[in-house]
Amino acid sequence: MRTRFILPALLAIGLANAPANALYEGLQCVPFARALTGVTIFGDAHTWWDQAEGRYQRGETPKVGAVMAFRPHGNMRLGHVAAVRKILDKGTLLISHANWSAIDGLRGAIEGKGRVIHGSEDNDWSRVRVWYTPNSALGGNEWPLHGFIYPEKARKEKEARAALAAVLAKTPPSRPSAKPAILEPAKPERPSLRIASAAAAKNTVKPAGFSLSSGLLAEIDKTAKKEAKRSRKS
Repeated sequence: MRTRFILPALLAIGLANAPANALYEGLQCVPFARALTGVTIFGDAHTWWDQAEGRYQRGETPKVGAVMAFRPHGNMRLGHVAAVRKILDKGTLLISHANWSAIDGLRGAIEGKGRVIHGSEDNDWSRVRVWYTPNSALGGNEWPLHGFIYPEKARKEKEARAALAAVLAKTPPSRPSAKPAILEPAKPERPSLRIASAAAAKNTVKPAGFSLSSGLLAEIDKTAKKEAKRSRKS
């Protein structure tokens, strides 16, 4: 994909991002992405792209519900995977992922709305810059991508809820005072001030996004605790 375009000036002004949520001991990007997307691949993140061959469609175009597969780079020797939540424009995505930013010196944070822009000279998705929560800004590094792995169908909210509950039941919060993680639904960007006709507004196409309800992970936390308690009794 080699489509050229200019990123909106909005990105240069400032990029709002939801804060990272609760920290979980040992929570890795792989089980989180697997639960959220339904792409049932196991093993280190850097192996996902090759494992997907012949099992799932792969490509260079982001789609909601797809897995964004990172190549190993620098200190990220095992690669990384994330779920595409929302397409804001041709060069900007929101992703949900785990164990990316170091929050309070700890790993394992769930980031429900991480901003990503492509960073390649060809304006494609071969390299990206990712929101880094400790700096409240996009990270300065450009991370190479394999591409996107597409599930056979988008995972429904009920399925994602059950899968995430099972994951979090095995990965308790790193500290008792940690607030429950909340995966908020992606919100559309605030449009720039302009005068538009009713016809133009009617023809406006809203960017696609997950239909996950607000407070999803907070509810999952409760379910996970119940499941963990039942497993201890059995």
